[in-house]
Amino acid sequence: MAFLETIDNDTVAALPAAHFPGRIVVVDKEEQIGEACGDLRRYKMIGFDTETRPSFRAGVSYKVSLLQLSTPDTCYLFRLSRIRLDNRILKVLGSHEILKVGADIMGDIRSLHALRDFKADGFVDLQHEAIRWGIQEKSLRKLSAIVLGERVSKAQRLSNWEAEQLTQQQQEYAATDAWVCPRILNHLMECELKSEPLHIITCRGVQETLNAPSKRARKRHHRRKESNENKN
Repeated sequence: MAFLETIDNDTVAALPAAHFPGRIVVVDKEEQIGEACGDLRRYKMIGFDTETRPSFRAGVSYKVSLLQLSTPDTCYLFRLSRIRLDNRILKVLGSHEILKVGADIMGDIRSLHALRDFKADGFVDLQHEAIRWGIQEKSLRKLSAIVLGERVSKAQRLSNWEAEQLTQQQQEYAATDAWVCPRILNHLMECELKSEPLHIITCRGVQETLNAPSKRARKRHHRRKESNENKN
């Protein structure tokens, strides 16, 4: 099956909305973490996403507020503005045996590393994988439209993710964003199985994700310095 390379906004807007049909569990207390992570560890593939409170002032930014991890029937919303990035959560994020599927994975991992350094492993980025099927779009909204024929709403994206209580609309939006990612990947693979394996993203620590550009810049600087010294 051939997929469209691109899709326009009007076509996307006319599609039926994707809607997470399962159970949504808001994890905002330490005692809830164990049960949630225990359930997540039963699966080989889960959906992954994060949300951050938007800033409307220059120079003001916020740390990641929400981590979404979704099985086919249950989405756990870890309120990282209320609970710490616990070791039990990190075991899921660092497991090579559990594929965490999302879009723009490195951006999300960088946001989580701003809270705590950890090893990330077993991540699959739809933006990278979709290219193998000839899809040029990068946004989750358009990837869902092309692959599933369903529209992912972005109505709650700029809402306050650090609010006292998440609204039902926020919960459904967050859950859908995570849940739809494995569906997209599975549908791609079912339509045409590729001979190359999935590209698994592994990051050993914060330096690898936050400082990669500056490390390259330092290497270039040292090469230039060595070259100048040799000339002299």
